[in-house]
Amino acid sequence: MLVVQTLVELRAALAARRKDKVAFVPTMGNLHAGHLALVREARQHGSCVVVSIFVNPMQFGANEDLEQYPATLEQDQQALQAEGADILFLPSVKEIYPRPMQQQIRIEVPEISSLYCGASRPGHFVGVATVVCKLFNMVQPDVAVFGKKDFQQLLVIRRMVADLAMPVEIVGVATVRENNGLAMSSRNQYLSAEERQIAPLLYGQLQAMAQVLGRGDIAISALQKSMRNTLDEAGFITDYIEVLNPQTLLPVAADDQSMIILAAAQLGRARLIDNIEVTPPLQPDVGSERLV
Repeated sequence: MLVVQTLVELRAALAARRKDKVAFVPTMGNLHAGHLALVREARQHGSCVVVSIFVNPMQFGANEDLEQYPATLEQDQQALQAEGADILFLPSVKEIYPRPMQQQIRIEVPEISSLYCGASRPGHFVGVATVVCKLFNMVQPDVAVFGKKDFQQLLVIRRMVADLAMPVEIVGVATVRENNGLAMSSRNQYLSAEERQIAPLLYGQLQAMAQVLGRGDIAISALQKSMRNTLDEAGFITDYIEVLNPQTLLPVAADDQSMIILAAAQLGRARLIDNIEVTPPLQPDVGSERLV
C-alpha cells in the first residue's frame, strides 16, 4: 500500500495507474469493521482502491469533539494493508484548506442539510459536502463508497454529485453492527461499560417500530412518542425520531412504497445515530450486516 500526503504525490500515484478504475473510501480514521466493509465493497467496484483519512475541522461545531476525536493511525494503516487498499491519502489540514478557514469556499446542499442532524449540528453538512467535494476533485474517483448508517449524509452527497454533474458513482453499504445490534461507530468508544449495555436499545426500538409500520400501522406520532419515552427512560437524551421517504427525507406519505426511520440520541458522551429501512412486507434485519 502506497501512503501519500500531498496532492502532488496523490496525482503522481494515480497517473501511474491511469488505466485502472478508481474506487474511493473517504474516512476520518479510527477504523473499525464498518470502515473495512466499505474497503471490501470498493474492491468490488475498482481495480485501484484509494482510502483517505482526514479529520475534517469544517464539519465539527463549537463544543464538539474535534480535539478529542480518536486517532489510531498505526492500527488503521495495518488494517488497510491487510484489506489490500492500494493508496492511503493522509492530507494535512493545510493541504485540504490552504486558505484561512473563514476564506474557504464552501459547498451547501440546501434544505436537506438543515434537517435532523443538520438542525442539531448547524453547518455540519456544509462541512461534509465541502470536504467530500474537495476530495473528489483530488482523487477523481469513478466510484465512491459510503456507509448507510449516516443515511442523511449519504443523501446529501448523492444530491451534491447529481446537481454538480460529478462523474462519480455513489455506492451505499449496509450498516455493520456489533452482535448486540449496536451500529458500529468510532464514537462508540466514548460509551462507558454501563452505557454499552444500554446502547443497543436504540436499534431494538427501531426494529420494533419498523415491525409495526411494516404491518401497515401508520399511527406514526404515537410510535414516535412511545419510542422517545422508552429511550429517555433508559438514559438517552433523544434528539429526533422521524419516519421519512428514503429518497427525499420528507415526512412519509400514505402512498409511499418504502420508508426509513431515522433516529439520533445522546448517551453519555456519545451521540448515536441509526436508521432502519421499511419496505412492507418487512424483511428481518433490513439494512444491516451482522458480524459473525
